Amino acid sequence: MSPDLRIVVYPPDAEGGRRVRVDGEILGRALGPGDLLEFLRRAALDPDDVRLDDELLIEWRGGGPAVWSPDTGEE
Repeated sequence: MSPDLRIVVYPPDAEGGRRVRVDGEILGRALGPGDLLEFLRRAALDPDDVRLDDELLIEWRGGGPAVWSPDTGEE
């Protein structure tokens, strides 16, 4: 795994999708962990070696790997 990659996962949009950027390039919109792992595979990472909670590898914005729906502000 390349520790030099900069991976950013953005907050969920209104439909729960999260933009994924690797080294400044938007790879797409992930609707869940499976989509994210596919994007990372395309970026030459082995999905079997990726831990989604690895803060040194992935910068999560607007919630961590368990957050896949928008914050509606409702309780």
